[in-house]
Amino acid sequence: MTRVAAIDCGTNSIRLLVADGETMGEHITLNDLTRQMRIVRLGQGVDRTGRLAPEAIERTLAAVREYKRMIDNLGASDIRFVSTSAMRDAENRQDFIEPVKELLGVYPEVVPGTEEAALSFAGAASSVRAYDRGKVLVVDIGGGSTEMVVGTLGKGVDAAYSADMGSVRVTEKFFAGCASDQPIPDGVQAQASEWIDARLDEAEEVVDFSSVRGVVGVAGTITTIAAHALGLASYQPEKIDGAFLSHADTDASVRFMLEQPLAVKAALGFMPEGRADVIAGGALIWKRVMDRVALRCENTNHPIAGAHVSEHDILDGIALSMLARR
Repeated sequence: MTRVAAIDCGTNSIRLLVADGETMGEHITLNDLTRQMRIVRLGQGVDRTGRLAPEAIERTLAAVREYKRMIDNLGASDIRFVSTSAMRDAENRQDFIEPVKELLGVYPEVVPGTEEAALSFAGAASSVRAYDRGKVLVVDIGGGSTEMVVGTLGKGVDAAYSADMGSVRVTEKFFAGCASDQPIPDGVQAQASEWIDARLDEAEEVVDFSSVRGVVGVAGTITTIAAHALGLASYQPEKIDGAFLSHADTDASVRFMLEQPLAVKAALGFMPEGRADVIAGGALIWKRVMDRVALRCENTNHPIAGAHVSEHDILDGIALSMLARR
């Protein structure tokens, strides 16, 4: 049994998983010791400036210091630190990389979008058994990018695409000037939807949505929408993990996130601090993806009724990648 620490540093949040890995035949299982998330908004303003803001770097380094204490206390023997969209876009990424290396003793990896997508698929595939046969689309909506990967559970990835759209990027690009106590105006939603759809046009040059027999959504935007759709009073991962949401369920929750005032969303028991102001942007991405996939599948005579939600994502994929190379 090997104890590993995986860190996923995204545009909006930084997360930690410390787990024991156990090999059972050809399969590796993870036994979680701790899962942590801190919303630090590392990608604050990166889409506009191309640089990491000093205050965003310091917020994120504070979380890294906290995680280092947890890793040491739990005695993890191996650490992998993976950075994604914000770090790919930032010209001053070394201002963050060097202090992280000092703190953890490992070099933070800035992975390409295709690898990010493959890690997300591996993490989701480690727990979702709803689609034993046929292709599945795993969708991971982050703060700065959205990964879409088609593959077969137990066999791996067929095609993957990372689109430069995420909850923070859409919010900063389209919703930043909207009143926080009013619904997102229909005209602004239409502009954002048109922009998202253009990114999906690009994705479809690589990923065949019509080939899939199911969809699995992972990461904070989608799990938060699931918590609302399930009517949860607090965030309960055991109820969210594996839940199936119909198109109608998803649409109703997306409308809520787009129409309700920021104060109402922030007060929800399952809403993490720091996500309420960007959840509308992520929700709109999720709706446009699901609408596109549903249309493609209907046109090829195998309609899908909705999507499953998984609590297992790139963080699990990072941990599994460390165990697989041992």
